[in-house]
Amino acid sequence: MDAAHWDDAYGRLGAHGVSWARGDAGPSLDLLEVAAASAESAIDVGGGASPFAAALLDRGIADVTVLDISPVAIDAGRAALGDRAREVQWVTADIREWQPDRTWGLWHDRAVFHFMVTEAERAAYRRALASALEPGGHVIAAAFAPDGPEQCSRLPVRRYGATELVAALGDDLVLLDERREVHVTPAGTGQPFTWVLARRTG
Repeated sequence: MDAAHWDDAYGRLGAHGVSWARGDAGPSLDLLEVAAASAESAIDVGGGASPFAAALLDRGIADVTVLDISPVAIDAGRAALGDRAREVQWVTADIREWQPDRTWGLWHDRAVFHFMVTEAERAAYRRALASALEPGGHVIAAAFAPDGPEQCSRLPVRRYGATELVAALGDDLVLLDERREVHVTPAGTGQPFTWVLARRTG
């Protein structure tokens, strides 16, 4: 899983043609409402071309960061936001190697963590999350459900139920809510997802 792989996917299919494309940030915003927290800052991991950054800005969260391994995805996200792209901090990095230099109140990840199929990759991801999330901060994350696909974009994935997903993300996280969503891809295929909302203790 490297930048070239994702650049190729976006280059061939476009931001609206990749299997994970969606036109809204539905479950993410639902769980944000459940959190009932006034997060002043948020980072969207793997959110290069996602509509979530715009949704956060619309809700008055002015400190928004988007991190993605793919420069092509970042460019697509900038283009979609137009002039508002200047209100977002854009970071092109591999989450497995990234070392955050600050913290955020909300960590959002729709479908990156399930690509961490080795324990070394999951440990690297957890280190980044632990360094980046404020004490008391919230995590909204989604991964393929136990009955979801075994691969995505020709890569293997790891599937999760809600309790297992939160435990895998960090031992200082408490599960607050969970959702099941069947995402319909642009090709019309249904993909079951597990969504979780968790809070960091401390």
